[in-house]
Amino acid sequence: MLRDLRLQKLASTLINYSVRMQPNETVMIYSTIKAKPLILELIKVIRANKGNPIVEFSDDEINRETLLATSDKSLDRNYRWLDWKLNDIDCIINIRASESDYTSADVPVDIKHKVANKMSPLTPKRLGKKWVLLNYPTEGRAHKAKMSYEMFFDYIVNVSNVDYSKMNDAFIPLKELMEKTDKVRIVAKNTDIAFSIKDMPAIPCAGEYNIPDGEIFTAPVKNSINGVITYNAPSPQSGTIFTNVSLTFKDGKIIKATADNEQKLLDSIFDTDEGARYVGEFAIGVNPLVNTPMGDTLFDEKIAGSIHFTPGRCYDECPNGNFSAIHWDLVLIQTPEYGGGEIYFDGRLIRKDGRFVISELLGLNPENLK
Repeated sequence: MLRDLRLQKLASTLINYSVRMQPNETVMIYSTIKAKPLILELIKVIRANKGNPIVEFSDDEINRETLLATSDKSLDRNYRWLDWKLNDIDCIINIRASESDYTSADVPVDIKHKVANKMSPLTPKRLGKKWVLLNYPTEGRAHKAKMSYEMFFDYIVNVSNVDYSKMNDAFIPLKELMEKTDKVRIVAKNTDIAFSIKDMPAIPCAGEYNIPDGEIFTAPVKNSINGVITYNAPSPQSGTIFTNVSLTFKDGKIIKATADNEQKLLDSIFDTDEGARYVGEFAIGVNPLVNTPMGDTLFDEKIAGSIHFTPGRCYDECPNGNFSAIHWDLVLIQTPEYGGGEIYFDGRLIRKDGRFVISELLGLNPENLK
């Protein structure tokens, strides 16, 4: 099998930049066999840097059958096993290589909620490790993106290998501005929403946790959100794809939710627990090579000119007091092709139609990050 130099570069980025593995540390690679070329490159880099690789495989169809067999005993066992594994590893590389978003569509919602609620207490422990998440190209994902597999493979590998150190430097002035901002207002088609981010930290993401990357996130003050937001990127959740999700907020809480499809399932997601109707994250996307939604959150939330406004659990790096078993990154694109829009910080226009318009942020526009 011929080695792809781009996969070698990506493996090196994941080990040496994203999780910053040190000698003698243990790295858990969690994936499917479809990502074998990248897994092999990762093991070679780990070995060369005197680390300890562990590979754990999964499969969507097997996972579906396992979910259908869920019992209290299996949940207790899986919780204990995952807890033990998290104690024994230093780094996690999670490679998703799914063919379909619908494999578990017929798994009852109550089973999904039961599993999510049971495993939720381990989330802080998992996020406390050095971790990174990425998607590996598959035929199914290529079809979803309306590309040939060869074109899709090239696209995925190329957007995953942008210059993240350059991006990280460009984030500095936006981080400083966000941390001085109180009121945020977002305006777009069927969207006018306002909230506070006062005293919340802003966290630049430039290749450390997601590949591809390219966002800076914070959290709204939990009860400060009022207005309506309508997302224009398709979004997978609970075994289906939702389109045109629209949320109405009053004092931080989602009081109405609509979408083009699956209204009953949509309502059940926001009824998962109390925190599911509040927001845990507000983020701005800047990746210059990601510009078209694919219904794949890991990519779509990084689209240059987008924002995502996330019902559910907040991150430990930016706690706003919202806890939930869900964290649903819903994406609104504000480039002209998707209807445009504006972002205001304390009444000052900082981005219009997907482009930053104030001098200190121009370095984050696509032509300056490529």
